[in-house]
Amino acid sequence: MKDKRLYHSISEKIKNLIRDGAYPPGSRLPGERELAEQFGVSRVTIREAEIALQSLGYISIKTGSGVYVLDPAEKVGQGLPDISAFELTEARSLFESEAAALAARVISDESLRHLDGLLETMSSDDPQDEEASQQADQEFHLTIAAASGNAAVQYIVETLWKIRTELPNVREVHAAICHDETATERGSEHEEVLVALRNRDPAAARRAMQKHFTHLIGSMIDVTEERALEELRKKTTEDRQRYLNKVAHGHST
Repeated sequence: MKDKRLYHSISEKIKNLIRDGAYPPGSRLPGERELAEQFGVSRVTIREAEIALQSLGYISIKTGSGVYVLDPAEKVGQGLPDISAFELTEARSLFESEAAALAARVISDESLRHLDGLLETMSSDDPQDEEASQQADQEFHLTIAAASGNAAVQYIVETLWKIRTELPNVREVHAAICHDETATERGSEHEEVLVALRNRDPAAARRAMQKHFTHLIGSMIDVTEERALEELRKKTTEDRQRYLNKVAHGHST
C-alpha cells in the first residue's frame, strides 16, 4: 500500500511548488525524467502524480506538448447553485456515465494503473484510511473524466464535484451515506467500472457507472427517510412534552 501511495506524496510536493509560485500558471512543468531525478522516484510515479494533479484541476497534460500549470482563478466559479443532493446525483449520473463511455475508448495504460491504485485505497477496511478512501473515491471519478479526452465533459464533472464537496446540505447527505457504506460495497461498484474500462467496452462502462449512481440514489432515499423520521420523532416528543406540561399546570390550579 505504501508503494501505491508514493505518487500521492509526489503530487502533494508538486502541488506545493505550484502554490508557492515555483511553477506559475501557464508555465510548463519540467519533463518526467527531470522530475523523477528531482524527487528520486521512477518516471511511472511522476506520470501517476501528474494524472492525479490533472484530475484535480492543477495541471493540463497535453500529449506531444507537455504538462502545463492551470490558473487557479479558472477553477473559481461565481457561486454554487442551491440544489439538492438528488438533483446533483442525477446530473452526475448523466455526465459521468458518458464520461466513462468516452474514456473506455481512449484511456491510457497509465490511467488504468492509477485507477487500480485508487480502487485498492477505496477498498481498505482500516478505519484510519477512511479519509484517504474518500479522497481516492473523488480522484477515481475525476481521473475517468480527464481520461475521456473531452475538455468540456471534464470541466462539467469537476464542477459537479465542486458542488458535491462544498455545498453544505449535499455534503451532509453524502457524509451520512459514507458512514453507513462498507469498503467492500464502495470497492465492488467502482471495480465494475474499472473492469469495463480495462476491457475497452464503452457500453459496459456506461452501464456500470449508471448502476453505481442508481445505488447511490437508493442510499440517499434511505438516509433522507431516516432523517425525516428522526425529525418527526423529535417533533412528536416535543409536542407530547408541551401537552403534559399543560395538563400538569391545569391540575395544579
